[in-house]
Amino acid sequence: MRPSDKENALVRPDIYINGRFMTQPLSGVQRFALEISAAFARVSMADGYPAPVMLTPNAALLEESASERPLRAVGRRRGQLWEQLDLPKAIRNGVLISLGNTAPLFGKNRIVIIHDAGVFSQPNSYSWKFRTWYRFLLTMLRYSGARLVTVSRFSRNELSRYLHIPAEQISIISEGSEHIKNLPADTSILTKHSLRDHGFVLAVGNLAPHKNLAQLGPLAEALALRGTPLVISGSVNKAVFNAQGQQTLPEAAIYVGRVSDQELRALYETAACFIFPSLYEGFGLPPLEAMCCGCPVVAADIPVLHEICGDAATYVNPHNADAITRGVMHILDTPAKAQEMRQAGLARAATFTWEKAARSLLQITEAVCP
Repeated sequence: MRPSDKENALVRPDIYINGRFMTQPLSGVQRFALEISAAFARVSMADGYPAPVMLTPNAALLEESASERPLRAVGRRRGQLWEQLDLPKAIRNGVLISLGNTAPLFGKNRIVIIHDAGVFSQPNSYSWKFRTWYRFLLTMLRYSGARLVTVSRFSRNELSRYLHIPAEQISIISEGSEHIKNLPADTSILTKHSLRDHGFVLAVGNLAPHKNLAQLGPLAEALALRGTPLVISGSVNKAVFNAQGQQTLPEAAIYVGRVSDQELRALYETAACFIFPSLYEGFGLPPLEAMCCGCPVVAADIPVLHEICGDAATYVNPHNADAITRGVMHILDTPAKAQEMRQAGLARAATFTWEKAARSLLQITEAVCP
């Protein structure tokens, strides 16, 4: 209810964002948290309410806060200790929204977004320390009275299975992709690696086993014979992912490492095709970003990617390197198909916006408000 709806409308309780993600390296979860927190602030102010306050540790931050995302540094600790001990003390009678899988175990009016159940279903992808802590934390959150939210129907079913709670007790919000178009493309990365317009195939991921990049070896070799390189962007966080079980990159590929948003946009917009062979995702943001930039997508034939990409992607068996290669080659050799997929991808991506996701989160927040 907006304040103007009734003269005697109640004042909404203070809303706080758990800003621990602002001290972490930028990856998919941190990208989600940045975009949804900014969109949440915008829709709150559009409804006549103040923007939620983001509470952060006293540490270097991922990026400076925009005007719609007021920041407040609290406490003296860092990391998990800050989140469990300092953060709850900074909240009075408001609602705390945690956007990145972790949250204080104690306190009232808490919302936590858990992106997937990978620490349960993909144990070999994570270091034992990370896996052990996250399994404990997610299990305890299940009993803590926090409102659980996730980002896809697939992820909700996975969390329901591993946390042993009915799926209907877990809310769903989606994600958006328009952030990739908010900054101009930086084409210097193309010059740096001698990449031609529509003359390469792009993959984005890290070296965790479930990202399945090693399966792209035959594709990289087949593309090299045609003078069309496979370009891989991404990095690996060894504190999170299992360094013992990580996979090696295809030798024939060009590895460009972590890139800026501007560089990534340039890669999406000029790639002939985007290949996403992941075996497990809670949502799958890179294919949606690629679609938003008009890049044809070949995706792993797994349920969550069907949920996100719909009919706008070509699906291949991620366990079959030959099937992956055939799927990509078909796009490269069939210009009419590639153009059809570009248009379908643009239309599909347009249905996923951060404002829509923020509106869903706002509805959940209002239901939690005391």
